[in-house]
Amino acid sequence: MSTRSPANPILRPQDVPPSRPGFEVIGALNAAAAQLGDETLLLVRVVERPINPDPDVFIAPVFDPDTGDLVLKRFPKGAPGYNFADPRAIGTPEGDYLSGISHLRLARSRDGVHFEVAAAPALFPADEYETFGVEDPRVTRIGEDFYVTYVAVSRLGIVTRLARTRDFRSFERLGVIFPPDNKDVVLFPEKIGGKYFALHRPSTSGLGRPEIWLAESPDLLDWGHHRHLIGTRSGTWEAARLGAGAPPIKTSRGWLEIYHGADQNNHYFLGTLLLDLEEPGRVLARSEQPILGPEAEYERLGFFGNVVFTCGALLDGDRVRVYYGAADTCMALVEFSLDELI
Repeated sequence: MSTRSPANPILRPQDVPPSRPGFEVIGALNAAAAQLGDETLLLVRVVERPINPDPDVFIAPVFDPDTGDLVLKRFPKGAPGYNFADPRAIGTPEGDYLSGISHLRLARSRDGVHFEVAAAPALFPADEYETFGVEDPRVTRIGEDFYVTYVAVSRLGIVTRLARTRDFRSFERLGVIFPPDNKDVVLFPEKIGGKYFALHRPSTSGLGRPEIWLAESPDLLDWGHHRHLIGTRSGTWEAARLGAGAPPIKTSRGWLEIYHGADQNNHYFLGTLLLDLEEPGRVLARSEQPILGPEAEYERLGFFGNVVFTCGALLDGDRVRVYYGAADTCMALVEFSLDELI
């Protein structure tokens, strides 16, 4: 059975200092996880917004690549043509803006439960692809390097970019690896048949649904041979959309993938896939029921409620530690036995 940590939520917005004066942290969520020596590391998505003393004005922070700083866009609430239905964004006549801007922040722990958060961002928006923020990282160790796939959001669309690090102190950006609109990209931790593999989630603009695809690459930069892996299932916990969660975990039975699904009410759950070790495009098993759903108060109530969403899981002996974002607000931890998941 799953065991939620009694320390949950293990990271809250109030545990993270804002990156600059005049801002407040409203989300610490969807963290990638890695083990480096005797430390557990989380690369946390931190959402900030400017402190706003005027209730009649909506302020949207936007990164300006020309100046390297943030610009605050102001919009009058209640004006014709403005849409405030989604708390995460505002619709304006000139296009959508986000209510906050995200960066990635490092948190360290000796026990995997209690984390110390760095004062400064690890990855902050840097160019025209990241003007609305960087989000939802995943970390895969390949050899001595840790590769970070992350979502970059801007007027150019939602793309997935790749960065590389060895120490989580300095990061080398390697560029866009999946064009708009694509997210939920996770890398397999080793070559299979001489090629790298990734799961990804292209979005659609009419036909098709947001579902999980598989791609392969000779060098982690150029991706091709895209094919559909699994789709939504009508009337279930994964009826509306799917996406890869944590990077696949290698087991003797196959690649274990913990992924997310959302139902028609936009409630998010976690499920599992088992993929063939030699042919990752072959699904060996798939959970009929979710392994985790929004039940605890911190999972049901928050910035966007009824959400459990993982970007990182670590194998620790015969236990799997799953780190997950809850209600688009905070971080939590749940543990499973490996046998139970398989």
